[in-house]
Amino acid sequence: MKPITPDSAPGPGSVTEVFGAFLRLGCTSFGGPVAHLGYFRTEFVERRRWLDDGAYADLVALCQFLPGPASSQVGFALGLQRAGWGGALAAWLGFTMPSAMLLIGLALGLAQWAGATGPAAAGALHGLKLVAVAVVAQALWGMARSLCPDAPRAVLATAAALLAWAVPGVAGQWGVIVLGGLVGHWVLKPPPLVPCVHASTGVGRRSGAVLLALAAALLLLLPALATTSGSGWLQAVAVVYQAGALVFGGGHVVLPLLQAGVVPPGWISPEAFMAGYGATQAVPGPLFTFAAYLGAAMHWPGAGAAGGVTGGLLMLLAVFLPGLLLVAGALPFWETLRQRAGVQRAMAGINAAVVGLLAAALAGPVGGAALHTLADLALAATALVLLMRWRWPPPVLVLLAAVSGAGVGMR
Repeated sequence: MKPITPDSAPGPGSVTEVFGAFLRLGCTSFGGPVAHLGYFRTEFVERRRWLDDGAYADLVALCQFLPGPASSQVGFALGLQRAGWGGALAAWLGFTMPSAMLLIGLALGLAQWAGATGPAAAGALHGLKLVAVAVVAQALWGMARSLCPDAPRAVLATAAALLAWAVPGVAGQWGVIVLGGLVGHWVLKPPPLVPCVHASTGVGRRSGAVLLALAAALLLLLPALATTSGSGWLQAVAVVYQAGALVFGGGHVVLPLLQAGVVPPGWISPEAFMAGYGATQAVPGPLFTFAAYLGAAMHWPGAGAAGGVTGGLLMLLAVFLPGLLLVAGALPFWETLRQRAGVQRAMAGINAAVVGLLAAALAGPVGGAALHTLADLALAATALVLLMRWRWPPPVLVLLAAVSGAGVGMR
């Protein structure tokens, strides 16, 4: 794929365009945050050409540094760059609401839904995981070609993959990105700026500073306000906001933080919590939407009744708000810093490290969760060929994999 230049980059888009693109992804993006980043790259780098691999990797690196749901933050930033604040909101709503509504529906009818589980549902979920393997592999191949074109960056990506595999979790992710930046700063040559085009977000430094200050102020003030006022709903909002603001490492890490906040006080039973956790793995979109299930299912402090749709939507906003404020506030500073030669060298190293992170994820949690037999490997390889050779759209593969997996499960 040819790099996007200032003359060939697409112009500003509409809010409707952004919402439609992200709604389709919100209905079909299975496999967790790493797979979501693969879907995003296919849709917005390869298909729509809203940005190039370098700009996309910059966004991924920034969101890996920040607390919150990395894939949702990347989507929010893409919408902001494409169509302003309306586009940012449209991207978040389109990507988030399908799974949030499914999980709120689960909370309102858990007994009826439980009867729908079984071999067919397990088979469908397994098929979707195999498609996620193919999507991540496609993203890895494309980003490796663009971001590791020479031996030093290829070696750095390989070392990053080994480090991320040896030190799993948040520590490994942070270590890989920090070391990639340091090595890049001292060893690599700065890449040319022209192939990497960043659209303006319309957020200035002053506005960015205000957004960052607001995120920090809410983190400190919400618990104090909840204690002073004695409000049950404010207490629940404070707990969930803190989980969203302090988590590093994506959706899987936020789940134990939420459990520690809502189960011990008796707001929700451990059984109901785990039922929602299991359902969250089976729906598309970001894992942070688990908060919508909790808000709808848990008995709100002081109310003695389940939160329902209102509670689900309130918890959904509470868990996403800090991460979205942080990425919007950090973007104007990030774009300015990356123009400096030292930062360019560091970003070249970080981009190579991101490729290593994808490789480690493909070999670890993504592949490990799906590839159990030689048949699984063959099916994932077939999906990869359909994506890369025949350019099948991911939603078609998602539907085919779900139907095929359900049929195999029923045998």
